[in-house]
Amino acid sequence: MNEKVNTRTKKLSFTGLLIAMTVLFTAYIFHIPFGLNGGYIHFGDSIIYLAAALLPTPYALMVGAMGGGISDLLTAPMWVIPTVIIKMLIVLPFSSQKSTLITKRNLVAPVISFFISATGYFIAEKIMFGTETAIFAAFSGSFIQSGGSALFFYLIATAFDGVGIKKRVFQVQ
Repeated sequence: MNEKVNTRTKKLSFTGLLIAMTVLFTAYIFHIPFGLNGGYIHFGDSIIYLAAALLPTPYALMVGAMGGGISDLLTAPMWVIPTVIIKMLIVLPFSSQKSTLITKRNLVAPVISFFISATGYFIAEKIMFGTETAIFAAFSGSFIQSGGSALFFYLIATAFDGVGIKKRVFQVQ
């Protein structure tokens, strides 16, 4: 029983830490305004990707929803609802089932997440602004953001795998 509680506490602690890091990397660190729609480019998605590869799906969904949602509350409040939904969806292509963060699935997942993010923001822009040019804004911004976030995720995940973070913290075999 004690080990189960200890593991749950570790997962919740990492969830809170990754939510805070997502807010920092989205709203403040490398926060670059982009376009006329109030959007911005950031590398907060890399932290969401890290959460999705490190934590079980329910915890990673919380990181995406809360980290992205809080960031938008602080910087671009009109995007909160679409962001909460989209950031939860970009978690789904990843898996935390292996003992390492870099797996075949997690190498491809950022590409799938790019299409989820770009499509989601295109739909949101279409609803909010009703313009056909929304596709350009959604896909160009998402391409830069997702590409940078993917690269940052690969670097962090490789470093974490090098020190065996999942094995050390969660005793994953």
